[in-house]
Parts: sequence; structure tokens; C-alpha cells
Amino acid sequence: MIEKTVSEYKQVIGDCKSIFRKKTIDYGTAWRILRLPSITDQIYIKAQRIRSIQEKGTQKVEDAVEGEFVGIINYCIIALIQIDLAREERLELSYEELEPLYDKWVDQTLQLLTNKNHDYGEAWRNMRVSSITDIILMKLLRVKQIEDNQGKTLISEGVQANYQDMLNYSVFALILSKESEHDIA
Repeated sequence: MIEKTVSEYKQVIGDCKSIFRKKTIDYGTAWRILRLPSITDQIYIKAQRIRSIQEKGTQKVEDAVEGEFVGIINYCIIALIQIDLAREERLELSYEELEPLYDKWVDQTLQLLTNKNHDYGEAWRNMRVSSITDIILMKLLRVKQIEDNQGKTLISEGVQANYQDMLNYSVFALILSKESEHDIA
């Protein structure tokens, strides 16, 4: 089953990376101006929109919920890249400079997923997308608390691990959404 998960993961990330590349070409790296708490808030906005639509059962802006999960994935990777580039003062970086960092974080996060998947036995496949949304929001609140504490924790994982978990949960949500589309068809 892990081979299926890795294949699905790579497909989702491939789609996200393509969007990241195109947006980098369109906008450059304007996101480099953002501090980590601002990126956290951007992810929060996306997760809150997903939850709001899930609760209301309707939406007025036709942007697909799946696109919000893609945004969460890419903003989590942006946050992880920002951590790597903390000492880099340049705001404008080429896609060619960013691509290895994007791939590094995807590879590390996929490894985290496979390790956790081994221990948890793919439990995520039996979760509801709405529960995944709630977990992402909970992790965002944790990150905000850690940020408010200037990164200090007593026992908890830091922001990096939480960004990686949110990335993986968003991938899970997209995989489950695709599977439910196929079930309906």
C-alpha cells in the first residue's frame, strides 16, 4: 500500500510544483518579503475558508477547495524554504535557485510521511477530509503559539515539523478528494 501512497503523493506534489513554478514566473518571489508568522496566517486563511465551506455546504467564490489545499502545500514549502533562507537577504530568487530547495523539503517531508505511515498503518485513508481540515487548523494554532513564544517550546516539535505535517495532511486531503470523485463516478 505504501507504494500506492508514494505514487499518489508524488502526483499531487508534481501538480503543486507546477503551480509553484508558474507563479514564480508570473510573480517572482514576492513572498520572500513575508515573515514566518505572515506565511502561517496565509495558510490559516486557506484552511479557514475550507472549513467554512465544509460547514456551510456552499460557496460563493467558485475557487475550488482543492486549490486551497494546493495553496496550503505550497505555502508550507515556502515557509520551510524561508527557514532555509533566513540569512539570505535577496528577495528575488530564480526558480532554478528555488527548485532544489522545493525538492529538498518535499523529499524530507515524504520521508516523514513514509515513516509515520509505517507506524500508523495508513490510518489517514479512513479519515474524513473535514477532520483533516480541523487537524491542519489545530496545527496552525500550535504554530501561532510557538511563534508568539519566539520559537521556544518545552517539549513540543517546532514550527518546521508542524509545517511538514500540514503539508502531508493537505496531500492526504487531495488524495482522498480524488478517490471520492472516482467513487461517485
